Amino acid sequence: MSGLYIHIPFCKQACSYCDFYFLTRQQLREPFVDSLVREIENSRGEGYTEEPVKTVYIGGGTPSLLTENQLSRIFDALRHVFDIQAEEVTMELNPDDVTIDYLRQLRNLGINRASMGVQSFHPEILQFMHRAHTREEAMRALDALQKTGFSTYTADLIYGNPGQTQEMLRRDIRQLLEYNPPHISAYSLTVEPNTRLGKQVDLGRISPPDDEEVSVHFDIVTEELGKAGLRQYEISNFAIPGKEAVHNSNYWRHENYIGFGPSAHSFHWDGHGAVRWKNKPDLKAYLEMDFSGIREDHEVLDLHSLAEERLMLGLRTVWGVNLERLKSRYGYELNSSQTEWIEIQSGAGNLVLNKYTLTLTKQGFRIADLLTVDLLSRN
Repeated sequence: MSGLYIHIPFCKQACSYCDFYFLTRQQLREPFVDSLVREIENSRGEGYTEEPVKTVYIGGGTPSLLTENQLSRIFDALRHVFDIQAEEVTMELNPDDVTIDYLRQLRNLGINRASMGVQSFHPEILQFMHRAHTREEAMRALDALQKTGFSTYTADLIYGNPGQTQEMLRRDIRQLLEYNPPHISAYSLTVEPNTRLGKQVDLGRISPPDDEEVSVHFDIVTEELGKAGLRQYEISNFAIPGKEAVHNSNYWRHENYIGFGPSAHSFHWDGHGAVRWKNKPDLKAYLEMDFSGIREDHEVLDLHSLAEERLMLGLRTVWGVNLERLKSRYGYELNSSQTEWIEIQSGAGNLVLNKYTLTLTKQGFRIADLLTVDLLSRN
């Protein structure tokens, strides 16, 4: 099995753009860990528990709100139930939670990769995002990562913020690059419904940057990170070669993963196709239930649906999609209309078909979603 995902549903406060499931009631953390351990133990006997685990990812929410003891209990339960052979164990951190001592505790638990939510170094942007940390805390946290010897970690940036000029973005990137991060994830601000930001946009109080300005921001990100030696291996992810995220890369390759915690998603091949499900995003029920009814949105995916999803995910990466593999694993072959379209897009500089591998060019990355929808609509 590719990986395990653990969702920790606690935050100090709500970021304006976030639509992940979380709560701010910190007194529930210990009962939550009790339930999480029970859920993990309850999975014993499932067929997927016999598969070696290559990666573990602890996300949220804000996992760094948990204590060393709470995290230790979670890892003990995972090792008790699963065959953990993880080459990568990642945990998301908020800068305001990070100290050198805490990072050393994480390393002692076997966590070898950190994911730091920096987002920006500009106080006004952090305030707009309603982030809990300050510029100074982000810089101290990045410095602590270097001092505690994490061989790999990633830092997040968000671009396309209202009022964020091109020069502000360049300063954010330059500031982050001073710490020589081996990996950076850079995301365009997305306005999600039912978030603080979404409601402000609906009320007309905030106008997000137009698509053209966001496109310029994207170009700045790829240009500056490319000059620093970080390769864009997925539309939003950049890494020094060899430091790519293993866990996330396996998502894009359709490897198996199992999620624990409220709102966690799972995906597993069953021999004829795959199944996908998620846990109910309800901590109150999670603390009370016996886990027999925790799963919802159970979806059986046939090979055709999986093939189209594989095309969509694979074309977001520099590895692209091997069409022979698409045929052997999914029974999917491109039709004449799709083949002709690929020839046209190759001539336009958006795609490259090298033997059996289809990839987007740097130019194609800028309109990846549009290209993928166009390709799939021709089937």
